[in-house]
Amino acid sequence: MEWRPWLRRWSDEWVRSAGPEADPEVARTRWLGFAPAAEQAVAAAEARIGVRLPPAYREFLLTTDGWRDAGMFVWRMRDTSDIGWLRDLEPYWDDGWAELCEDEREGTCLSRGLLISREADAGILFLDPGSVDDSGEWAAYSLFSWRAEPPERFASFTALMEDLYAEFHRMRKPEGGTRDSWDAKVEQARLDALAGDADGADAVLAEAEDFGLERATVLRAQLQVFVGRPSGHSLGRLLHSDFVPAGFLADPLFTEEFLPLLFAQHAECSLPGRNSQLQMAMNGNDPDLHLLVGAYQARIRNGERPMTYGNPEFDGLIRDAVDEHGAEPDALWRDIDAAFAHWRPRTRDHIAPVALLADPAVTAALTPERRRNLLSRPRGDRR
Repeated sequence: MEWRPWLRRWSDEWVRSAGPEADPEVARTRWLGFAPAAEQAVAAAEARIGVRLPPAYREFLLTTDGWRDAGMFVWRMRDTSDIGWLRDLEPYWDDGWAELCEDEREGTCLSRGLLISREADAGILFLDPGSVDDSGEWAAYSLFSWRAEPPERFASFTALMEDLYAEFHRMRKPEGGTRDSWDAKVEQARLDALAGDADGADAVLAEAEDFGLERATVLRAQLQVFVGRPSGHSLGRLLHSDFVPAGFLADPLFTEEFLPLLFAQHAECSLPGRNSQLQMAMNGNDPDLHLLVGAYQARIRNGERPMTYGNPEFDGLIRDAVDEHGAEPDALWRDIDAAFAHWRPRTRDHIAPVALLADPAVTAALTPERRRNLLSRPRGDRR
């Protein structure tokens, strides 16, 4: 990590997103950090705690002795004058949270931790000298009591800072080069997915989601659902009131692909005390969703078949296949296999035939291997 240019970009984006709320000094200098620590100050801190600091954190301090607004919930990080052992500075964290630490080494990450945060929203950042990689980097952790979860582990201090930076982007959505870069990566991931590289696209989209790009969530949900990993990327996230982009519920990608699937999953959800994704979404107060679901239910009650499998040519081929081989999964798969060359996206962001999964007969024919087979094929405008 070249700390200065990266931290300078972070500072500039933060100032622009904060507007009048920005600290006057930060707004004037456009720098969330402070003056660099002298080598002597770092050495003195190491002598005081009795251990040499890991390389990345050491270089960070030599770039800025402290930091403001690390993510959205850490308002000030410690500097060379007051970093210290967590057990000495804030021992109650180890007392209250140690049982959640999965650690087979002597002590826990909390009892060994070096506290590097000073002011935060009921949370801490710390480094663990008991977990060191081949390059000498210590594992890093964040822990916030209101999350009611074990400490979150990162491979290094750099990885922790990158996560905090992504959190800032996810919540503030600052305009600028970083955002533009991720927009371009998401578009390339869309093209890669249509070209058959589902795994590569998924990896990029997962990172883009961390930065709060809603389009990445819409695209990735299709890949995750189609390969059978709804628990890894819940459909409910698409319907959360804090997420739904303007116009998404009226988009054919939702009305013709995701909504039929939500109804199909609801019909299969028979466990007592467990709500379907559709039920959980309907517990919200989105009037557009309520109207949409009500209209869909009315069409079903009127004897209509409101779902289609895709674009007209593909839909016709799949309907014929289901009518002829609906009870024969292998025969139905052969027809789906042959028909897939005629599949086309309904919209620009449509990258997977999610609507197929709304039909139990088709779902039975689509084994995990067959689903991956379909996603590995170039399709749409990438054929």
